Amino acid sequence: MGSPFYSFLKQNNIVCLKIFLILLIMGCIPDRTTNLCSDQLIAKPATPTHLNVTSSLETLSLDGYFSFNNNNHAAKDFGNTYQSLPLAVLYPKSVSDISSTVKLIFNMGSASELTVAARGHGHSLQGQAQAHRGVVINMESLKGSQMQVHTGERPYVDVSGGELWINILHETLKLGFAPKSWTDYLHLTVGGTLSYAGISGQAFRHGPQINNVYRLQVVTGKGEVITCSKSKNPDLFYGVLGGLGQFGIITQARISLEPAPKMVKWIRVLYLDFSSFSKDQEYLIASENSFEYIEGFVILNRTGLLNNWRSSFNPKDPMQASQFNSDGKTLYCLEMAKYFNPDVTNVIDQITESLLLKLHYIPSTLFMSEVSFVEFLDRVHLSELKLRAKGLWEVPHPWMNLLIPKNRIHEFADEVFGNILTNNINGPILMYPVNKTKWNNNTSLVTPDEDVFYLVALLSSAVPSSKGTDGLEYILTQNKRILEYSARADLGIKQYLPHYRTQGEWRAHFGPRWKAFARRKSSYDPLAILAPGQMMFKKGIPIL
Repeated sequence: MGSPFYSFLKQNNIVCLKIFLILLIMGCIPDRTTNLCSDQLIAKPATPTHLNVTSSLETLSLDGYFSFNNNNHAAKDFGNTYQSLPLAVLYPKSVSDISSTVKLIFNMGSASELTVAARGHGHSLQGQAQAHRGVVINMESLKGSQMQVHTGERPYVDVSGGELWINILHETLKLGFAPKSWTDYLHLTVGGTLSYAGISGQAFRHGPQINNVYRLQVVTGKGEVITCSKSKNPDLFYGVLGGLGQFGIITQARISLEPAPKMVKWIRVLYLDFSSFSKDQEYLIASENSFEYIEGFVILNRTGLLNNWRSSFNPKDPMQASQFNSDGKTLYCLEMAKYFNPDVTNVIDQITESLLLKLHYIPSTLFMSEVSFVEFLDRVHLSELKLRAKGLWEVPHPWMNLLIPKNRIHEFADEVFGNILTNNINGPILMYPVNKTKWNNNTSLVTPDEDVFYLVALLSSAVPSSKGTDGLEYILTQNKRILEYSARADLGIKQYLPHYRTQGEWRAHFGPRWKAFARRKSSYDPLAILAPGQMMFKKGIPIL
């Protein structure tokens, strides 16, 4: 039997059609949908308004082109939990293609619902690079311009905002250089990571990637092409870095370089107690002469751990390692890397040995490996290939990344790893400290109010259709419990790769820095055209 609302629709379809058109014009139709209703979204026919907009876009003189059909790939991302179909996808071949498109939409005014999202390699987690009934810009299409590597006292490389970091690594290594700071996964675009921060195990020494940029070229929400740096248009420069795509689309970046090593001594050790694990990490990041890379992992109730490592790591003492039993214990893994060139191997061995002697790990769990610099930096890609081969890559990834003050990290660890998470989360748990003194406070990135804070990254993969502990709903519930506990205990955490659904939540995230963030939005994207997937500002609603 049909619902009363359905009966009303059948009897009053003319009235309802009028109401629908009014809502559409006012921009009140919801602009986001989950994958549960994506089929309905994709099947929705174009309205006359869309046809008019399509005609306007088609009149643009471009070096690249628009695609108006078969754009389902732009309606999803790595998170695989949100789907929003765009009206069109722009494949730009020049910066002017992007500028002309944004300028056209800006000139349409707030009466048009059209918005713009820049999409890199599609590794957003919650639809941040999607634009429901808007224009998605495929930034990788822009990367055709040749990278320019400049050596000297202040080496750097000029790259397209759509270039992948793995390509930058290979190109700069030809001249013996490489960027200083990385993400764990290199198959991401420059514009994408610089819009957040770009964090990995080098951040304690060099800061995140946004701290290692000399200059940017940006297309604002007005369609203006602006070059900016810390001395030229600094407000836009610092605003865009970590700005979540809200103030402009990064079309070019000048990245700082340093001489690159050829080899890496890659080390892993285990701890049974969190106190020793965190104390050693904090000691290493505070030491002037330390490793070049430091990260930590939490390992919950996982068996056969050391046996899995033996494929790529060698135990320092094979006999002792074979007797170690990890079953049923919460373990903490410290991962370190020392860069070197083959002609100084003996010296590096001595330095490494000296550093390890000052740590308090379980002696039988010292595992080492020597690999090339490229192999170490591109290590996650090998895991990707294995997962793709098993059909386990394109699954929901309900990841959660938190920045936690050092003085509250023990409370967090006790509650989260002692009570909330009791089993392996079907993915790695990263946990390592960084020095805030290495981070530039002028950027848009928000961090905890303490000199040292930890990144805790819960990188779960959900098994499709599962209703168990590896299912999407269960993982999301766990994430919610962790956030609720952190808020209740007032730990002072901040989300990295943040995702909120209301402006009130965004205001709380930015705290006293919200006023400056909103001012920049009003200056550089006054109609709220850019990055609608962040759900921070709504087109046509005044920016407050």
